[in-house]
Amino acid sequence: MSATEEIIAAGPAEPARETPFRRNMRAFAANPLALGSAVVVGLFILMAIFAPLVAPHDPADTDLLRRLQPPAWLPGGDWAHPLGCDALGRDILSRIIYGARVSIFIGAAVVLVATTIGILAGLAAGYLRGWVDVAISRFVDILLGFPYLIFAIGLMAMMGPGLGNIILALVYKEWVIPCRVVRGETLAARELEYVEAARAIGASRGYIMLREILPNILSPVIVVSTIRMAHVIILEASLSFLGLGVQPPTASWGAMVADGRAFILQAWWVSTFPGVAILLLVLAINVASQGLRDAFDPRFHE
Repeated sequence: MSATEEIIAAGPAEPARETPFRRNMRAFAANPLALGSAVVVGLFILMAIFAPLVAPHDPADTDLLRRLQPPAWLPGGDWAHPLGCDALGRDILSRIIYGARVSIFIGAAVVLVATTIGILAGLAAGYLRGWVDVAISRFVDILLGFPYLIFAIGLMAMMGPGLGNIILALVYKEWVIPCRVVRGETLAARELEYVEAARAIGASRGYIMLREILPNILSPVIVVSTIRMAHVIILEASLSFLGLGVQPPTASWGAMVADGRAFILQAWWVSTFPGVAILLLVLAINVASQGLRDAFDPRFHE
């Protein structure tokens, strides 16, 4: 029998089975609003990474002759400084570009560390149960009893301002959100057949939690972490606005909004443009994470 006859006899090839992750991402890409928001977030990230190449000026370069210079399209403006200058004559556009580095880095660092801690604590509480679950759950309840911003302000007041301290202050409570999500998912997964089978063959508890349960509950954790990143960026801007975040001369969106408070009537651009940057990034993350949540929801594919 020739090769052609063998192919014909074998019949049509069975199509490759699509993985759940690829199906979910295809559903996400089919949502134009969510996809567009993800593109906006990607542009902010690229802007932050390549800030030295994108920014037209040094963000710390001062010139009192340009003090409160208006945007380029207003009388007295200059296209060399398209968004104008602040009270020290620093280029606002350059400071917004460099400020994206601070906001995105802090948001990503806090979410990454907090999610890792939350996953480990949630797995232990949901699978081990007993006194481990009681201790972790009661500690989570205590932390949730404090308003997040006030709690972070208190920690920053004790530790002092700075990049490392603001990450620690936000991580200290941020981990409770993924912890509760992972605990709930673990409680449901620990009774399923594949976990029972792993226990039956003598697999260790650590192996079951990390190799059997964790890969099957990552989808909701990814969605929650994406949503929380927007919240962390707002908290960082709030702390910087109060003078408890990243300190000058490092550009920070929250600090830029605070710098323009005294000139809001005669130089509105000093506070407005950094505020718009916060709005655009947080809104894009929220819309993209909403689309991600819909794409990973099994009911979306029914």
